[in-house]
Amino acid sequence: MKVFVWTAKNPKNRTVKGEMEAETPDQVRSSLQRRKLKPVKVKEKPKDIFENVPFLQPKVTEIDVIIFCRQFSTMIDAGLPLLQCLDILHTQQENTTFKKILKKIKESVETGETFADALKKFPKVFDDLFVNMVAAGEAGGILDIILRRLSAYMEKMSKLKRQVKGAMTYPAITLAIAVIVVGVILVFVIPVFSDMFKDMGKSLPGPTLFVVALSNFVIHNIIFILAGIFGSLFIIKRIYRTEKGKIVMDDMALKLPVFGILIKKVAVAKFTRTMGTMMSSGVSILEALDIVGRTAGNKTIEFAISDVKVGIAEGRSMADPLLESGVFPSMVCSMISVGESTGALDIMLGKIADFYDDEVDQAVKNLTDMIEPFMLVFLGTVVGGLVISMYLPIFKMAGGL
Repeated sequence: MKVFVWTAKNPKNRTVKGEMEAETPDQVRSSLQRRKLKPVKVKEKPKDIFENVPFLQPKVTEIDVIIFCRQFSTMIDAGLPLLQCLDILHTQQENTTFKKILKKIKESVETGETFADALKKFPKVFDDLFVNMVAAGEAGGILDIILRRLSAYMEKMSKLKRQVKGAMTYPAITLAIAVIVVGVILVFVIPVFSDMFKDMGKSLPGPTLFVVALSNFVIHNIIFILAGIFGSLFIIKRIYRTEKGKIVMDDMALKLPVFGILIKKVAVAKFTRTMGTMMSSGVSILEALDIVGRTAGNKTIEFAISDVKVGIAEGRSMADPLLESGVFPSMVCSMISVGESTGALDIMLGKIADFYDDEVDQAVKNLTDMIEPFMLVFLGTVVGGLVISMYLPIFKMAGGL
């Protein structure tokens, strides 16, 4: 079917615009008239010349999926049929990539597939957690409730990601600025002073000689230095892509002096939030653990969750294997144990997740408060040291005069 762009007048004589799929312009006009709209202009939508170039197409963001969940749950709750909901959401979607995906999902449901099976065809947009929860919602007849839970879950996880990115971004940017400033001074500023000192013909202080030697080294080896930096980053990336490399590096990340604590708190918040949401939605505990393990993002945590899964399959509780892993704090394991014994594990997991969301907030704030003065002192010391080293001969001359 073709896509037509239309302009029409409503009963109040106001101009309204939209898009519609149809075979001919006449079908669009007829459809508009049935909706009590007076067609003014109907024309076929021009094709996007970059339509078949994937990297030029807009990406489907978490916000797109969250809004989709919110709107879908409201429509289902209002009693609209599933296909009608998909048709409305597809028509109103502004993201062209997501619009195409929703169209394909609608077509799959029309052929008799379940909504969950249709979503499963797009793993980059709808992950295993999303698909399994939708499947549970369809089976239990509570799809609107599940979609609301999913949107709430995704909003909280999105906030958690933003917090972690914010904590990592500040020191990275500050360090990058420090490296650029020092590089500019060594490559462009120091040589000017060095030439001036040669013309003076006087002996230079030790710090000045060191900085001049460092500047000469950087200038003569800058290509090798840059190649070494990019080569190291490339090697680290390649190592991280291997199974053994990822295991070693993920374990090291958890043991970092400051960032390791933050990573653990984020892992606990993500694990408890995801498990609580899936269990309250009717997903079995073993299936939920399998999905949580695959989406953990850290091999050490993934192995710990895998041990929990094995333990539960053998008849053990969830709390004991978690405690034995050494990754999850004893307080968390104790609260999970209480939740298991009272039969309210999903509620307890939600409470732990709320608590650790606040813990992550505080950890990010503490990290930022600690890094900010440290980076300022570091930047001031390095740049200040270079500048003072260059002015020492001038101070020496002034003292002699």
